[in-house]
Amino acid sequence: MRVLVVHNRYNSAQPSGENNVVDQEAELLRAAGHRVEVFERRSDDIAGRSLLGKGALPLLVPWNPAVRSELADRLRTERPDVVHIHNVFPLLSPAVLAACADADVPAVATLHNYTQVCPPGTLQRDGRPCTECVGSSPLPAVRHGCYRGSRLATVPLAVSLSVNRRRWWSGVERFFCISAAQRDVLVRSGMPAERLAVKHNFVPEPDARRTGPGEHVLYLGRLAEAKGVRLLMAAWDELAAAGGVGVPLMIAGTGPLEAEVSAWAADRDDVRYVGLYDPAQCRQAIARSVAVVAPSTWLEAFGLVVVEAMAAGVPTVAAAHGAFVELVEDGVSGLLHRPGDPASLASCLRRITAEQERNQEMGRAARRRYEQGFSPAVGLERLVEGYRSAIAGRSGGGDGPPPLREGNTGSRRGHRRERDGGSR
Repeated sequence: MRVLVVHNRYNSAQPSGENNVVDQEAELLRAAGHRVEVFERRSDDIAGRSLLGKGALPLLVPWNPAVRSELADRLRTERPDVVHIHNVFPLLSPAVLAACADADVPAVATLHNYTQVCPPGTLQRDGRPCTECVGSSPLPAVRHGCYRGSRLATVPLAVSLSVNRRRWWSGVERFFCISAAQRDVLVRSGMPAERLAVKHNFVPEPDARRTGPGEHVLYLGRLAEAKGVRLLMAAWDELAAAGGVGVPLMIAGTGPLEAEVSAWAADRDDVRYVGLYDPAQCRQAIARSVAVVAPSTWLEAFGLVVVEAMAAGVPTVAAAHGAFVELVEDGVSGLLHRPGDPASLASCLRRITAEQERNQEMGRAARRRYEQGFSPAVGLERLVEGYRSAIAGRSGGGDGPPPLREGNTGSRRGHRRERDGGSR
C-alpha cells in the first residue's frame, strides 16, 4: 500500500507523544512492506520567519491555499492509495482536505486530542474539565482565552473550527479515535458516528522491562497543570508527612511548571527532578519503576505513558476519567484514583508501593494487557484495516476555501453530510 502521511510536527523543545506516534506508525508500515512518504511542516521553522511572516500566520490557520496547491500537485504526481492526516496546526490547515479532494485520494485522520470540538483541544479550563464548546459555538473559548490564556491567540483556532467542521466530516473517510472515551465525546458533539473508529495507539516492544520490585515512583510527561503535576505534589507531600512510602518520586519532563517543580524537589531525599529525558532514558526509567503515575486533571484522549508502562510490565496509578478508565483495569493492572483528589491519589500510591506481591501481579497483568491490545502487531492490523475501509469508501474534501459562515461545507459531498452539532 502507498501511504502519504500529513503532519505538522510540534516544537522540538517540548516532548511530543504525537510526534512519536506518527514516526512509529510510519516505521511500522515500512517494516511491513508498505511505501510511506511524508508531507510535513515543522513548528520549529516559525522562529525563522520574517516579522511579516509571523504576523500573517494566524490568517493561515483556518486555510492555507499554498499548502493546498503544493499537496495536490504532489498527490497527482505520486498517486498514493490513501492520505493519513495527523496534526494540521498551525502551518498546514484543513486545506489539506481540499488537496485530497482535488487529487481524488481518500483521507483518514487520527484525532490525537479534542480539537474537533474544543479550540485548544483539551476540554479543560482553569484546571477543570470543560465542555462548554462541545455541540455549540466555540465563542466561549474566545471569551475565556482558552488557548495560551489569550483571546487573540484563540480566535484563529475558533474560526478554523467553525468554518471547517463539516469539511472535516465530509472530507475524511475514516477518523481514528485513540480511545472509546474520546469517540463518545465526539459522537455526542454531532460528528458522524459511522466514520469514527477506535484505534488505540500502539507502543513498540521496549528494550527494557521490569525485572525486580522497582526503585522509584515515576512521573514522566509535560510539567503542566492539566497533567496533574500540582495534584501529585500535594499528594506526595501528604505521604511524606505520614512517613513516606519507602521509595522516592522521580519526575522527568519539562514544561511551564518546571521552575515550581524544581524548587519543590530541591533539598529533598524523597523527590528527584531529573529534567527532560531522551527516549532511551525514558524506557529505562519506566523499567525501574515501582509504578508510573498519571494524575491528569483533564480528560486524556489516550495516555501513552500508561501503555509504555504496560509494555514494561509496570502498573500505573491514574485518574479515573477520560481514556484511563479503559486503559487501566482498576485493581488488576493498576489503580485509579478520584480525579483531582490528592487524598485519593496519595492512598493509591501508598497501596501500590506497600503491597509488593500485589504490585508484581499487577505488573504481569499490565504486560498481558499490552500484548493483547497495544502491541505493534495489533497496531498494524488496525491501521491497515482502517486504510482499506477508507479506500473502499473514498470521498472528496472540498473544492474551495471555506466561507466564513456556518452550514456550507464547500465540498462535493457536503450536502449529504449536513448535521447539527458543534464540531468541524
